[in-house]
Amino acid sequence: MDSKTLKIFVVEDDEWYNRLLVYNLSLNPDYEIHSFTDGKSCLEKLHLKPDVITLDYRLPDMKGLDVLKQVKEIDEEIQVILISEQEDIEVVVELLKHGAYDYIVKSKDIRERLLNTVNNIGKEFRLKDEIKSLREEVQKKYSYKNTIIGNSPAIQKVFDLIEKATRTNVSVSITGETGTGKELVAKAIHYNSDRAKHPFIAVNMAAIPKDLSESELFGHEKGAFTGAASRRIGKFEEANSGTLLLDEIAEMDISLQAKLLRALQEKEIVRIGSNQVVKIDCRIIIATNKNLLDEVKKGAFRKDLYYRLYGLPIDLPPLRERGSDVVLLAKTFIANFCNENKLGIKTLSSSAIHKLMGYSFPGNIRELKSVIELAVTLCDGTEIEDEHLILTDPGNFEDLFSEELSLREYNLRIVKKLMKKYDNKAKIVADKLEVGVATIYRMLKDLD
Repeated sequence: MDSKTLKIFVVEDDEWYNRLLVYNLSLNPDYEIHSFTDGKSCLEKLHLKPDVITLDYRLPDMKGLDVLKQVKEIDEEIQVILISEQEDIEVVVELLKHGAYDYIVKSKDIRERLLNTVNNIGKEFRLKDEIKSLREEVQKKYSYKNTIIGNSPAIQKVFDLIEKATRTNVSVSITGETGTGKELVAKAIHYNSDRAKHPFIAVNMAAIPKDLSESELFGHEKGAFTGAASRRIGKFEEANSGTLLLDEIAEMDISLQAKLLRALQEKEIVRIGSNQVVKIDCRIIIATNKNLLDEVKKGAFRKDLYYRLYGLPIDLPPLRERGSDVVLLAKTFIANFCNENKLGIKTLSSSAIHKLMGYSFPGNIRELKSVIELAVTLCDGTEIEDEHLILTDPGNFEDLFSEELSLREYNLRIVKKLMKKYDNKAKIVADKLEVGVATIYRMLKDLD
């Protein structure tokens, strides 16, 4: 359907009244009118996909209600306006119950009433088209190979797992340090799956007070507790047919975990203060920067819930393990920030790139984005220099031995730390380590 054109079927057996309706509707050039005098001929032409049908309640071959039912069975998106001489309220209720958009009594002011009703339907169709377009744009936006920037082997592995996650409805558990982009990955999975046209709802369990967590997830009825002034729909219902992201899942109170487990097993929830069971169908994605298995061992997380949620694991690498992805991301952030603020494009100098590559970014992508946006703001010229990059001083080596590495890898890490600390002065670093400068240069070549 052209978003500016409404295709309308007029079904009326009275020839004069049929011509009257067709004439009035035809005055709008955006309406395409087709005329019928009985129900059967209208139903035979439904393959033309009308948007609106004006339907006489009394037809020579069928009752208006029967035509309405068949139309809705074939295509429930078609809006049907019943037109009749009678005003029996029971008939009106019955028609509306079976999906009629409106019921109009034949009278001298029918022209105005009919045109207003069809105009409202047109507005609703245009709104649906806009929503559809927005969803398609969002889906393009979260095409993960366009929005998750990187060429490193570590991020390519993440791409492979996202691709697998989009093919099924399996639960997904996303782990990684703060700032590695867990919610972005969750959105990429949702908007590239068969649930993309339905809601994506994210809830941060760490940000919800303990006594409000159950209401946030499952909803409540009016008067269920002090302060419950009206019914509230919970996140599970909001995400129905779509995806629910439970971020910082490790922070969920242990008492709520049992109710969550039951909801997942039974695929139903009950609002606080209600006895009514609400069926739910939403995909669950969890995210955490903690090791959930360690939380299970400590008794802070239920083992049965852990196995229920674990699903397909996606571990996001920290920025320090993504090599030259740092530069790719930095350039992307520069371009985006300059575009948003109507600034001329800026580039990174070689010294700025060297400084970025030598920093560990404990805050990961989130920290890099902040650093870059500040650098663009501080830079008056067209090239960002290392002095514009305000990085947190690593300070000491307390995290140097937090991982099990080879001796060569530890040596390279030590050299990298000291080069950063002493402003890339290889002679000072060589003196500190009591080795020759040539050794330092050889190790820096290995780093490159």
